[in-house]
Amino acid sequence: MSWRNYLLLFLVGIAVTSLVAVFQDSPGYMDADYYYAGGLRLAEGYGFTEDILWNYLDNPAGLPHPSHAYWMPFASLVAAGGMIVAGSTTFGAAKLGFLLAAGLVAPLTAGLSYEITQRKESAIFSGVLAAIPGFYLSYMGTTDVFGIYMLLGATWLLLAGRIIQSRSVRFPSIALQTFALGLVSGLFHLSRADGLMWFAVGVLVIILKGVPSRNNPVPVRADASRNIWMVLSGLVAFGSGYLLIMAPWMARNLSVFGSFLAPGGSRALWLTNYDQLFAYPPELVNPSHWWASGLGEIFRARWGALGQNIQSALAVQGEIFLVPLVLLGLWHWRQDPRVRIGMLAWCGTLFVMTVLFPYVGWRGGFFHSGAAYQPLFWAVVPAGLDGFIDWGRRARRWNVQQATQVFRAGLVGLAILLSILVVQKKVYGSSLTDRIWDDSWLSYVGVEQTLRLHGVDSSAIVLVNNAPGYYVASQRPALSIPNGGPETTLEVARRYGVEYLLLEQNHPEGLTGLYEQPEDQPGLRHWFSYEGIQVFHIER
Repeated sequence: MSWRNYLLLFLVGIAVTSLVAVFQDSPGYMDADYYYAGGLRLAEGYGFTEDILWNYLDNPAGLPHPSHAYWMPFASLVAAGGMIVAGSTTFGAAKLGFLLAAGLVAPLTAGLSYEITQRKESAIFSGVLAAIPGFYLSYMGTTDVFGIYMLLGATWLLLAGRIIQSRSVRFPSIALQTFALGLVSGLFHLSRADGLMWFAVGVLVIILKGVPSRNNPVPVRADASRNIWMVLSGLVAFGSGYLLIMAPWMARNLSVFGSFLAPGGSRALWLTNYDQLFAYPPELVNPSHWWASGLGEIFRARWGALGQNIQSALAVQGEIFLVPLVLLGLWHWRQDPRVRIGMLAWCGTLFVMTVLFPYVGWRGGFFHSGAAYQPLFWAVVPAGLDGFIDWGRRARRWNVQQATQVFRAGLVGLAILLSILVVQKKVYGSSLTDRIWDDSWLSYVGVEQTLRLHGVDSSAIVLVNNAPGYYVASQRPALSIPNGGPETTLEVARRYGVEYLLLEQNHPEGLTGLYEQPEDQPGLRHWFSYEGIQVFHIER
């Protein structure tokens, strides 16, 4: 593989993502809104603070609030970096780092494929598939971790494979390789909380390096202490790389929250339904409440999450039509250490997002985390296709060269078609002028303009469905509506000094009556409606 091949794949990848991103004027959904909002605060010099509360799991004292008490900060750092480099705080500037990451996915996937297959044509084919990422394409250019996770996943597997296959047992070589793997593991964790799993798998990789086997070419030595020393030195170097990335963030959390990891995520272990992510007070989410829901419900939740996550794996990660080829390719390369480690990590992610965090997992957690494995799946597709064509040669007397060209072109065509259909549904709508991606953002902009016209001060706090989304549309302090009825809403409003309630079609079940029949109630005065959003003034 020449550098020209990698450069061309990079240009194709960034061009495809940019064709979609140019029609996205806003982050598009809460996760991306939050990362952009965090980047804004950093770029504007406010540090890791926020003027929003999107959940109450860490029992926040008020605004401004320490940021990233649930989600990790790396995407916000990337967004801030783009804004600082561009000298602008626009969403377009915030996207720069994410577009770069999206462009790098294709050449790194090709590099991973080449490491596995040692075939240039297969590597280029894998890279082309990565440049047209199907269900993920709509999200690659916004302020979220999809492209970053793919980038880290490919890099991590490349490093892990080289560590296992290296014949060197000398300290400098092992230290540099494992230190680099530690850095990438740290970036995984800094991107998402479940990234901690990659640290655990990295430890396993280094331990296995000291166990000679058919797939581990380290020579067996009479003196076992040499291998033990290699493992220990590797673990030290690996941990040093990880801590170089994560130690500053852990120190910040310890100073702000009194714990190494942010407190919001741990409560998600005890959810009994997804809406409890927005529970108030947060003490409602606890182990006793979780256990009281009953073993039957606990099992049903995880069984349902397993089904949803498997569907996501087949439809999103396998892009439907690639599933058989991915499975054949994984089986063909089952002895390859990168494939073995990658599938072990995939099973770990499935376990975490099914058993530990079932509600968060099937509502998007597995979709996010699964992005790390996409480069591996694309990398093994050529082997799966070769196996299928070999069957055709034996059973149907196919011409191998001709069949390979036809099927590769057909698969690329299907990837393009799938990507277009998904992007149209998520971003464009029925025409390029619809821009359904920005509908929520535009509604918030309109509501904010109306509030300003009526003389509402810019410091007045609002309760809204998507607090990060409203903040990036208006720069107004905002809180997400808590799960519950009017009493819970008013309790939150009084504690945090909220003046207005913006009730949308997507609202807590306990507020359905208020939304469908918007009228004055004790503590709430209906003010006006705007495109399906009911605006109430909260009376103190």
